[in-house]
Amino acid sequence: MPGALGRLAALCALALAALAFGGCGAGDETEGDGTVERTGPTRAQGGVPDNGTGGVGLEKLGDFDQPLFVAQPPRGEDLYVVEKPGRIRLIRDGQVAEEPVLDISDEVSDEGEQGLLSIAFDPDFRRSRSFFAYFTDAEGDQRVVSYVLGEDGATADPASRREILRMDDFASNHNGGLLLFGPDGNLYIGTGDGGIADDPERTAQDLGSLLGKLLRIDPADGDRPYRIPAGNPFTGTPGARPEVYAYGLRNPWRFSFDRSTGALSIGDVGQNALEEIDYVAAGDGAGANFGWSAFEGTNRLNEDQVAPDHVRPALTYGRDRGCSVTGGYVVRDPDLPSLRGRYLYGDFCNPALRSFVPVKGRARDDRALGLEVPALSSFGEDNRGRIYATSLEGPVFRLVP
Repeated sequence: MPGALGRLAALCALALAALAFGGCGAGDETEGDGTVERTGPTRAQGGVPDNGTGGVGLEKLGDFDQPLFVAQPPRGEDLYVVEKPGRIRLIRDGQVAEEPVLDISDEVSDEGEQGLLSIAFDPDFRRSRSFFAYFTDAEGDQRVVSYVLGEDGATADPASRREILRMDDFASNHNGGLLLFGPDGNLYIGTGDGGIADDPERTAQDLGSLLGKLLRIDPADGDRPYRIPAGNPFTGTPGARPEVYAYGLRNPWRFSFDRSTGALSIGDVGQNALEEIDYVAAGDGAGANFGWSAFEGTNRLNEDQVAPDHVRPALTYGRDRGCSVTGGYVVRDPDLPSLRGRYLYGDFCNPALRSFVPVKGRARDDRALGLEVPALSSFGEDNRGRIYATSLEGPVFRLVP
């Protein structure tokens, strides 16, 4: 079964009748109208996770062409929106810039789950001006490259491009696609198992493959495109790629680190039965096996695969709740007390946003927030801990009190 973006064609087909009103991801120059959709009242603030109900609204920041991610440079105020066809757009002082920061659409394949999938800014951005982009190229292979952003913050120099990592792929789906710098300052890369159903190449449990993994590298300047960080769990293991940090993943479309605790959460898109969210404490992700494709969620799948001592999901849900999990963040925005300490997530096929309290690797008090984002493609988090949600139909929202 295809993952998050594989439903794009079906979504757009359903929207053809509504093209007069904007269609699928049209109107990439539109500014936010300041409209805020709100839930009901919240309980009083406290030092423990709240009940996840009320006190939260969605403020629309603008409309884009199939937005997939929102990122912000360290200590910066500008927001950068990633558009699936291969463009990066700037939001400055609430206004969407007319010209893209970078347009590599002629290099990007964006059918189905392919495209420009995310960007991440160098923690040393003020010195390096570097950011990193993850995309599927014209041959369908996965690439991580870096660019230098101009001092104006509005244009990136295509000539500054530096190849970091290229991964050959055998199918168009399950590309993973998220880049994040972790609390340790290293770059984490979520990769899918390569595609098709049932992990046909058995990549997810194969430590010799970069597919179906969470990778960790240090893309420091120098003669080499990257270095292997000290402490990577499989460095020196015969047959294993030293870039591998964790494995046993199907399509970790979105993952995150809790900005307060460093805990790792992964939304791993399921196949036919179960969507999965994994949660491990800070540092416990190193060397972790999350079970695919010996298991889909908690269900036994490929009998020829084994995953001893694998990490069991914190939460699974079936097709009655959705079809493609969109992983989010443990919310630490002090202006959203009802969500404090709760993990916010959603599903591409179900517009309802939900949250739960992560407790020792399991989900407690999973419930709907009372807000909806149709065709939810991603969440993002800025320097102040504010949370953003993107819809593949075009809107980008910020969660506000």
